[in-house]
Amino acid sequence: MALFKKERKVAEAPMPSGDVLVADEVKVVGPLISKRRRVSLPQWATAWIVLIPALIFLVMFMFYPIINTFLYAFLQDFTYVPGGGSFALGQFISAMSQTCKSSYGSCTIVYPSFGFNNFAELFVEGSVFPKTILNTAELVIIEVPLTIIISLLIATFLNSIKALKGLYQTIFFLPYVTNTIALGLIFNMAFSRTPGGLVNIVLKNLFNVDPINWLSKDISPYNGAASRFTQGIVIVVYSIWNGIAFKILVFMSGLATIDKQYYDAAKIDGSSSFTIWRRITLPLLSPQILYITITSFIGAFKMYTGVMAVYQGVSADGYYFGGDDGTTWMPVVGWIYKRLASDSLKPGISSAGSLVLLAIIMVITAAQFAVSKKRVHY
Repeated sequence: MALFKKERKVAEAPMPSGDVLVADEVKVVGPLISKRRRVSLPQWATAWIVLIPALIFLVMFMFYPIINTFLYAFLQDFTYVPGGGSFALGQFISAMSQTCKSSYGSCTIVYPSFGFNNFAELFVEGSVFPKTILNTAELVIIEVPLTIIISLLIATFLNSIKALKGLYQTIFFLPYVTNTIALGLIFNMAFSRTPGGLVNIVLKNLFNVDPINWLSKDISPYNGAASRFTQGIVIVVYSIWNGIAFKILVFMSGLATIDKQYYDAAKIDGSSSFTIWRRITLPLLSPQILYITITSFIGAFKMYTGVMAVYQGVSADGYYFGGDDGTTWMPVVGWIYKRLASDSLKPGISSAGSLVLLAIIMVITAAQFAVSKKRVHY
């Protein structure tokens, strides 16, 4: 359909030879469809409009909790004041402005102040916090290297096969999309202390080993109480199985970007498969290895749901982490949750523990960047 109406008009003009010139003149009567005016915004304004939704979520769920935790960690002699709000500074101002109300005459008000008492409480005699740091460090040192090595080997084998490659990738990726609690329940059932537990059945049939109490603190007439070693095995196996899928996916994407000409040239030179993997694949995968190493250490230091899921059903106590006192394999984050739940009106000590954990993660991450700075090939 034409957008404009056209009117044809014949113009006659005498020519020197007496001929008549006929010309077409197009006259625009008016548009059938009006054009809309577009509002042109500066580039910086468009960028802010796009970023504002994400910034709101970052401020609400990341920056605000970090700042709040930092303030709570340095508040001493602090208790929640009704009407003071959820922000630590508002609570501090409300506490400082409170008045003493007592029907028995005089009363004493302890005003909050800023200091390091909360951090000192973490390391007093009898505190479980230092033990949780050691527990977490042990799990990290064992679990992270094993997970990286196993996922790298699986990714290499998956990259080399042709038939049913997609099926195997799906199978290995299933733990990543499985609910953590559901996966922990499966491991809890598989490592059941009863003779009917899957792992105990396998050990009995293959190695004639008596049923082992892997997790439970209860004493059974046929297998005794669970040891720290057996509990650690279950936690490490669960952590590896739960975290291996994402790492395989990252390594597979890195392997897909390596130019095949490097492998062809090495084969022409007569290099073995192991030499090719060690001299070509590993150096060219160093960016992915660095990324997986850093994220694995951070995730391992923050582990909580995995350890909690493994012990579900073992005890009625929701914060049981092995042993008679429930702290045998308690991680740092587990201690923070338990401390906050036991005294939710005084979050200063748990906030101080969170900052200590943050400092440990930052130091390890900085060390990893410094060590790998000259060993990463882009």
